[in-house]
Amino acid sequence: MMENSNTLKATKLDLLNFKSIPTRTFWISAIAFFMCFFSWFGIVPFMPDVEKDLGLTPDQKWNSVILAVTGTVFARLLIGKLCDKYGPRLCYTWLLIIGCIPVIACGLVQTPLQFLICRLFIGFIGASFVITQVHTSLMFDSNIVGTANATSAGWGNLGGGANRLGMPIIAAIVVGFGVADGQAWRYSMVVAGVICFLMGIVYYFFTQDTPRGNFKDLRASGELVTTKKDQIGFLEVLKDYRTCILFLVYAACFGIELTVYGTMDDYLQNTFQLQRITAGNIVLSFALMNIFARTLGGFFGDKFGKQKGLRGRVLFLAFILAVEGVVLVAFSTTTSIVVGFVFLILFSLSVQMAEGATFSVVPFINKKAIGSVSGIVGAGGNVGAFLAALLLKYKSAAAEKEAIVASTGFGEAHIREAQSQAASVAVSSGYFFIGLTVILIAFLALAIRFSTKQKEVESVDEKPSEELATVKVRS
Repeated sequence: MMENSNTLKATKLDLLNFKSIPTRTFWISAIAFFMCFFSWFGIVPFMPDVEKDLGLTPDQKWNSVILAVTGTVFARLLIGKLCDKYGPRLCYTWLLIIGCIPVIACGLVQTPLQFLICRLFIGFIGASFVITQVHTSLMFDSNIVGTANATSAGWGNLGGGANRLGMPIIAAIVVGFGVADGQAWRYSMVVAGVICFLMGIVYYFFTQDTPRGNFKDLRASGELVTTKKDQIGFLEVLKDYRTCILFLVYAACFGIELTVYGTMDDYLQNTFQLQRITAGNIVLSFALMNIFARTLGGFFGDKFGKQKGLRGRVLFLAFILAVEGVVLVAFSTTTSIVVGFVFLILFSLSVQMAEGATFSVVPFINKKAIGSVSGIVGAGGNVGAFLAALLLKYKSAAAEKEAIVASTGFGEAHIREAQSQAASVAVSSGYFFIGLTVILIAFLALAIRFSTKQKEVESVDEKPSEELATVKVRS
């Protein structure tokens, strides 16, 4: 792997060079992120069992989803600042070790209230995304940081889809040891929590904060000096309009991805009369596109950065975000499963590329506060998911209630059919509105600007190390 001689940051994503500190950190961070998302959404495949076991009402089920997202917002805002102060290594270690507690406790709950509390605190491990982005930003140079960030995040995000396969497999193994089917979800959550704990131990002993060493050691040796002048306050980062725009941008991509995939199973069944298993497999296949789609976003962000500088990164981000919005609007109006399937593929590709493109811009907003910027922008994703989920929940609930009233006196089958159609129309109009909002935010992203001085500095940093050496010799 080529490394910049001045910073030791990797300038190439050489995934098989395990002797390299950046590569080793990349893999461990991505795997830790995967396990956090695996555990965060690990209860989803078991919700029918949980509802039956704990007697959850429909409102409690919805509230558990909203609470899981809400907890992550606060955790992401906090963890970014902590990364700037203590370094990503310690932050990830403690997040995994402490975060495993509510995961394990979720398998031990006996009441709906206990379950809701656990779902709230499980959401905190969603902050793992921020630490992953901070750590790869510290390990990889400007010319490749977008690709590295996008790839680690995309592969980590797979945990949110892989649990649909992985958790039932764990449950099947548990049942093989004599545990009742209805209780297997509890043991599966305990297993997921234990794995998170073990991952925390691995993170502590096999990673370091930067290619040169840990924050604590660098400060002790004088290589890392943090004065009051160098310290960037959280409010100062928040006042930067570019951070606020990226907050909205990430709400419009990652937040919408979470919401759309969270409601797509039911929408496909209600609109196209698909079987639940078929609809679930379709949604799972789109989640698995994170293997490459998010990486493409970071890759093209880096490519446009090399060609057109920082402005190029912003232009690509705005473009791919606008594509996402247009495709979602188009999908919301189709009544053909074939056409709808094509639009869903395009949506998955564009929304995940937009996520990767977002974090090809984030590291350049404020290099003295990468953690704080990453935390604020990352929290935007969950705020977007929260607001979009509320919109769809209330539109759907209102439409279904009207359908029930209008169907009074008819048979149960007729009422269910009326509810299904009402929910389909309500969610469709919700997707249409969300798509239009995404398009507007795409145009807003064009307002992101960088100073002339920063453009000049980054235009040099975008070049590979060999080119930099040539420039120095000629000068």
